[in-house]
Amino acid sequence: MVTKFTPEINKIYLLETHSLFHILEGKGTIQVDFKNYLNWDDKLIFLEKGQYIKFSSDSFVVRRIDFDNQLLFKSQDIRILFKHLVSLGYINYLDCKDCQTYLTNTIFSSPKDIIDISVNQWYWQNPFNADRKEYQIIFDVKEIIDQEFRNHLSVTDLIKKISGKNQNINYLLKNKVGLTIKKLEVNKRLLEDQKLIAFTDSSIKQIAYEQGYKDVAYFNKNFKKNTGITPSEFRDQIGFQMDDCFENDLFQLIQEYHTSQKKLSFYADKLHIAEKTLTKKVRQKLNASVGQLIRYELIRTSKELLCKGEKIKNVAFFLGFEEANHFSSFFKHYTQLTPSQFLKKYNS
Repeated sequence: MVTKFTPEINKIYLLETHSLFHILEGKGTIQVDFKNYLNWDDKLIFLEKGQYIKFSSDSFVVRRIDFDNQLLFKSQDIRILFKHLVSLGYINYLDCKDCQTYLTNTIFSSPKDIIDISVNQWYWQNPFNADRKEYQIIFDVKEIIDQEFRNHLSVTDLIKKISGKNQNINYLLKNKVGLTIKKLEVNKRLLEDQKLIAFTDSSIKQIAYEQGYKDVAYFNKNFKKNTGITPSEFRDQIGFQMDDCFENDLFQLIQEYHTSQKKLSFYADKLHIAEKTLTKKVRQKLNASVGQLIRYELIRTSKELLCKGEKIKNVAFFLGFEEANHFSSFFKHYTQLTPSQFLKKYNS
C-alpha cells in the first residue's frame, strides 16, 4: 500500500509492517528507535515491523510504502534493507536512477520491484566494504541476535547457532561494522527494553522478567549504565519529550534566519534561554551543535535553489557568502560534490 501524508508533530508511528519512507519535504529531525537523525534527505529509509518513526516538526510530507506480503522478506538479500546494524537502513535516492523512475510513476507496479531495485542499490553502495558472502554472515548474526537476545546467550553460544560458520565471525563484525557481536546483542536488548518502558504500561519488574533478567535490581543497574538514567526516569522523560516543542521551535528559527544569522547567541535570545542551556539541549536531543544545524539548513536551501535553476553565484550571495568560490568550497566539504557536479548528477 502506498500513501502520501503529512505526519503529526511528535506523534509516534509504530510500524506494524515493513515499510519504506521517502521524505519529500520537511525541515527538522526524524527520530527512529530513540535516535535523532538530521541527514535523512536524499534517502529512501527502510524500517521493519516493530520499529517506530517520529517527526520533530509539522513541515514534513512523506511517501510511505507498506509491504504486506511477508513472502518478500524470506530472501536473505532483502533483510539487508530492514535489519539495521548501526544507523538507519537506507539507500541513496539520488544515486539510484531506477528508484527515481519507479517512484515518479503515477501508478506503481508490484511493490516487489522497488525492493529488488533497492537491494541492488544497497550492494552497489556497499556501506561496510564487504563482499556478498561476508554480508550474509553479518546478517546471519543479526538474525540470531534478534531471535535470542532475551536468552542472554554468550558470544560463543550465539556463534554456535550460526551453522557452518567459524570463530572469525566476531573479527568480521568488528572489522566491517565496527561493532562486536556482544555490542550488537547489548544494543538490541537495550532497544527492546526502552520500547517496553516507553510504550507499555507494564511495571518495570514485569519488563525485567519478560526480557530475561532474573534480578530487577540488576536490570535497573544495567539500564542506567547504558543510558545514564533509571528505567523509571526514562519513562518519565519520554513522556515529557513527546510534548516538547523545543526542536520544532528551534528549526523554525533556523529555517527563517539561517541565511543571515549564524551566531549561537541570536538563537538563544530568540528561545529565551542561556547559550549554555541551548548548547546542552541540542547536544542531548540531537547529538549535534547549533552550528551543525545551521550548516545542514544551508546545504538544503542551496540544493533547492540549484535544482530550481538559480545560478551558483546568486545562491552563494543569497546564503550570505561573500564569494561564490567560498560557497563552492563549503558545499563540496559537506556533500563531497561541487555545486556543478551536484547539478550534473541531479539532471542526468
